[in-house]
Amino acid sequence: MRIAIAKFGQETSTFSPVATTVDTFREFGIYEGEEMLEESKRVGSIAGFLKAGDESSITWTPVPLFRAWAGASGLITTDTLQFFEDKLRSGLEAAGAVDAFYFDLHGAGQSVDEPDTEGYLLAIARNILGDDIPIVIALDHHANLTQLMVDSVNGLVGHRTQPHIPYDTGYLAGQQLFAILEGKTKPIIAWHKIPMITHQEQFLTSKGPMKEWFDLAREIETRPRVISASTFPMQPWLDINEGGWASVVVTNNDSTLVQELSTELAQKAWDLREDFWVQDSITVDKAIEQAVSAENRLVVLSDTGDSVFGGASGDSTVILAEMLKQNIQQMALVPMVDPEVVEIAINAGLDNSITVMLGGKLDPNFGQPVEVTATVEKIGGGRIHANVIGMESYDMGRAVLLKAGTIYIVVSETRAIGGNHPSVYEHFGITVKDAKMAVLKTASNWQYYADITSEVIRVDTPGATMSRLQGFDWKQLPRPIYPLDDLDDWQAV
Repeated sequence: MRIAIAKFGQETSTFSPVATTVDTFREFGIYEGEEMLEESKRVGSIAGFLKAGDESSITWTPVPLFRAWAGASGLITTDTLQFFEDKLRSGLEAAGAVDAFYFDLHGAGQSVDEPDTEGYLLAIARNILGDDIPIVIALDHHANLTQLMVDSVNGLVGHRTQPHIPYDTGYLAGQQLFAILEGKTKPIIAWHKIPMITHQEQFLTSKGPMKEWFDLAREIETRPRVISASTFPMQPWLDINEGGWASVVVTNNDSTLVQELSTELAQKAWDLREDFWVQDSITVDKAIEQAVSAENRLVVLSDTGDSVFGGASGDSTVILAEMLKQNIQQMALVPMVDPEVVEIAINAGLDNSITVMLGGKLDPNFGQPVEVTATVEKIGGGRIHANVIGMESYDMGRAVLLKAGTIYIVVSETRAIGGNHPSVYEHFGITVKDAKMAVLKTASNWQYYADITSEVIRVDTPGATMSRLQGFDWKQLPRPIYPLDDLDDWQAV
């Protein structure tokens, strides 16, 4: 058997001004054909899928199309979506007859002209392949599930954890697809749209209401005839006309059971809605004071409003400005995106002092540049090899290390991963565990610092990924929706 394989991943923040272009995807690499397989076989969802294929009783051949990942940012440009539409069409048409298609997706992509990029691409694939070829997809559990997406596939599975483990998701999706090809299952999908959104601060699946909801999904999967149960707490910065959380259950040829279980899973989320809105973040001044007084190293300062893993610009100066204001005397690590300052620093040269207006230039709605006098410590950047979010490398563009008092600032040309992996600093020779505090441009993905972190402080900062969702100008989100509207009597049916 011949199975086509492709990956298209981008998480859109509608409120981010940072457009997603083909170059955004190139920061993590665009691979095709055999090169795609080589780059995908060790980590990520496709690696998990290949493992499931190795365990299958079927003799099969992978037909690699393309692998493209852009992380999170603003709207996908029209030309960029067309670029990947062309690759999908040409790839499937050139592949000839295939027996199945595995499509690794994020699920929360939005372009300038297409609010549902995944549904759009899946519909194209279905039209080319016809109704008889099974399509199974893997999704980030922060996906926004749509009717077009569900109508276009035979099976699906979302991430089971936050932080995510894409390899496991691909493995489970692979098991679904190979079971179909082996004739072991005839999947039936049921899903519910839940009229709610919540901020990001209760998204970790290791505790709290999210754990309770995800645990129910795992328990449902132990019941007879259930293939999978997926929970989708949509990432909360997507202003789209089908926005909202979702539950999905896949059973083996049981249309009654599948509806009942999806209803149960959806109702559970709704019943926990107030718990999902507990906010843990604190003001920036208190966060810095708490980090300074902490007895142990390393304290992570989670910049919730400027999460590059959620689509923000990565150049918010709110936390840096407060560090400077409080004149901290402890070693601090701060990431910043500012191509202009990178150019100034490189031209000034090593060991020279520069005074610049840093950051605050990409997103005019939140924050502003801050004046910094610093020494140019090192020049670096480029492609950094590290296992981050299912990828093995990322491109920072040119980057410099600036030192302003006790604050070490890595300024890069691209957002890359926003300081969310120690490699951002290590490639400049910094021993991260020696710092007292580090700013991470994420609200939840500090797992790469877990072994050296003594405390995590969520900071309530403004930005394109801020927790205060009521502060955004929503235009397309379906209404009424909790908690933006009075909605107390919804029932999953």
